[in-house]
This record gives sequence, structure tokens and C-alpha cells, in this order.
Amino acid sequence: MTVKPAKYRSQLRIFYDMLNVIVGEGGKARPTRILYGANLSYDRLQRYLNELKKRGLIEEFKEGDITFYVITEKGCEFVREFKRIEAFAKAFGLSI
Repeated sequence: MTVKPAKYRSQLRIFYDMLNVIVGEGGKARPTRILYGANLSYDRLQRYLNELKKRGLIEEFKEGDITFYVITEKGCEFVREFKRIEAFAKAFGLSI
């Protein structure tokens, strides 16, 4: 029996996974949903949420004590372009 080495995700893939969770939740998601949906630890979630906010791909807002993250138009464009690039790479037998 052979064991395959673990496959690590790139930062771009993690950004896509997080944004895709938000899209799947109707454009607005709570941090816990993103954490589970993108399969991240809490520390990594916080780091990547800050990066996405800094790059203008998501916005944070609060409803009372509840924090939500909303995907921006720029974030939606990122998701569309990532899917397009992924399809292009797959056509050549590559993965990103």
C-alpha cells in the first residue's frame, strides 16, 4: 500500500474556498460557517479574513453582537476569474 503525501492548498485556493462559502451562503456568512466550510483553523481563518478585507474582497459588519462577512463585487470577480483559470489549467492536466 502506498501513501500519497498531503496536498497543500495555495493561498489563492484558500481565498477561493472562503469566498465560495460566502457565495454559497447567499453572499453573507458568519465566521464559524467560513471556518468549517473552508476547513481552516481559527488562527488561519483570522489571518485570511484580514487579508481578504485588506484586499477589498469582503467587508465585515455586525448585527448586534453577531459578525458577518459579505462578499464585495471585487470578491465576486475573484471567484469568477479563479473558476475560469482553474478550468483553463484543468484542460492541460494541471491543478492550481
